[in-house]
Amino acid sequence: MAIHNGTAVVTGAGRGLGFGLAKGLLEQGWRVIAGVHGQVPEELKQLGQQAEGRLLIIEDLDIGSDDSVRAAAAQASGWTERIDLIVNNAGILGDIDKKLPDALDFAEMQQVLNVNTLGPLRVTQMFGKLLLNSERPIIANISSEAGSVGACGRDNWYGYCMSKAAVNMQSALVHNQLKPLGGRVLVLHPGWVQSYMHGELNTTARLTIEQSAANVLGAIMNESDWPDADGKPPYIDTEFGTRLPW
Repeated sequence: MAIHNGTAVVTGAGRGLGFGLAKGLLEQGWRVIAGVHGQVPEELKQLGQQAEGRLLIIEDLDIGSDDSVRAAAAQASGWTERIDLIVNNAGILGDIDKKLPDALDFAEMQQVLNVNTLGPLRVTQMFGKLLLNSERPIIANISSEAGSVGACGRDNWYGYCMSKAAVNMQSALVHNQLKPLGGRVLVLHPGWVQSYMHGELNTTARLTIEQSAANVLGAIMNESDWPDADGKPPYIDTEFGTRLPW
């Protein structure tokens, strides 16, 4: 059973996977609130012109800032009375090379945690009133296999891995609140995507933006195919259609 079209929020929608998700949702008939941090790319502007009023572009949505997310939620509330889906996609990579006993940049790690972990929670909380107006509120947190403690094989990537592990715990907490209300949280690994996480497009990655977006949206739209496991929200590798260990 697929979820029905409604209104969705997508963070980090200016480029990369976020843009692919916003475009894919529009193609499926959804109304989309697209959050962008920084300048709005021309491609997204063109998408807005083609969307016939179904796309609200929120300029400079910085999920690392309370004030920015609060202002975005206020803008969204003037455009819609409810949100049915939040896709917390925006994130940053940080330093992935240093390992012990290298000098670690703890201030940078704090920024990675602020954006990747607290950022989705800011969005979920500040858009929460609109989300709870939905009959079937869904949150899709774009996490990573890097957040899996059970599958950990790395000996670096400190900030990023810890931030995603914390997103997974956050997802479980919010999921516990939404379940009695008829909603749920999905924790999604999009695969190795040709994204801009390194600052420029990584063309060596296995999946194109279009391929990964299709996989992620497939998991979201068919979320009922992924029941909870031991009460926890589904933690899904969307490329291979398998569950990841927590």
